Amino acid sequence: MNLKGHHCHIPEHYIPLFSHALKLKMKGDNSDSLLLKLEAPTRDAISRVRFAPHSNNLLISSWDSSLRLYDVDASLLRLEAPSEAPLLDCYFHDEAVAFSAASDGLIRRYDLDSGIIDTIGGHDDIATCIGYSSETCQLITGGFDKKLLLWDIRMEKAVSCLRSVAAEIDSMSVLGFSLTVGIEASVQVFDLRKFDAAVHSKEPFSGTHLRCVSSIPYAEGFAAGSVDGRVALQISDSSGSNDNGYIFRCHPKSKQGKHHLTPVNDIAFSPMITGAFVTGDNEGYVTIWDAKNRKRLIELLKYPNSVASLSYNHDGQLMAVASSHTYKEAKKTGERLIFIHSVYNVDVGSTSGI
Repeated sequence: MNLKGHHCHIPEHYIPLFSHALKLKMKGDNSDSLLLKLEAPTRDAISRVRFAPHSNNLLISSWDSSLRLYDVDASLLRLEAPSEAPLLDCYFHDEAVAFSAASDGLIRRYDLDSGIIDTIGGHDDIATCIGYSSETCQLITGGFDKKLLLWDIRMEKAVSCLRSVAAEIDSMSVLGFSLTVGIEASVQVFDLRKFDAAVHSKEPFSGTHLRCVSSIPYAEGFAAGSVDGRVALQISDSSGSNDNGYIFRCHPKSKQGKHHLTPVNDIAFSPMITGAFVTGDNEGYVTIWDAKNRKRLIELLKYPNSVASLSYNHDGQLMAVASSHTYKEAKKTGERLIFIHSVYNVDVGSTSGI
């Protein structure tokens, strides 16, 4: 279905974003963190939350087929855009335009000011991932059709460049000219300037499948989360001749001596603190880490549901946490909530080892 000219819903009376605010003591931290709780933001699972490039507007995609834009500063719902299929991912092009990837394979573009939606193209199967490179002015999408598509959105009719891969694309991260893709147990890194072949390919967990990948903003490299609770960091030096990395489990062994084998659903790097990154897992745990010193900084109190998605705002002082089931596990119950944490007071100096 071509949605060109279709208008989404811009509320005549903006809906309050947060039902209440409270102070939350974070485990491992001596200070209180402001926590804002959004009640029942969607009618189905939350697939992605993303902060805008230069503001505190928050984009939310959901399996209820709607894309929502929340103004966190004003605590208001600015836009709700229904579509014809569940949304699996979303991404800002800039403050005024966003895109989504949907289960019907279509890639939709949203004018966040006018509310107009149009379709720029699609995959032959479910579209799972979406990202944007400001350096190349390209939108990048991946899907279950085992294809990576690059769209030049400067054109009136977006043109795609095709790259086929070996399996369904599960996760993707775009940073500058680098595209990092998670495919089954493999991480593949592409240079968007020469898209003919991957410049780096690795199985960080020796055959264990990935759940998420994230590009490292301050170095050439990536972080990957596995389905069994491990995180791998891989960093290349400036010459590309040497790779440095390590793997760790997000949770220590239990009293029975068993590891917590829960999937790591998302990883996000702080734009404010070099080396700080956050993980969210399927049991509802969110942990902030110090990559350089291999330390745990803070573990937040357990969330009521799986952590489906994480996002830092543009200056790294706020962090959005989507607490929701993910449809990648059998459990499909529980509340669907979004929490906004103030994380400006994270102290890199007071850490515990991982």
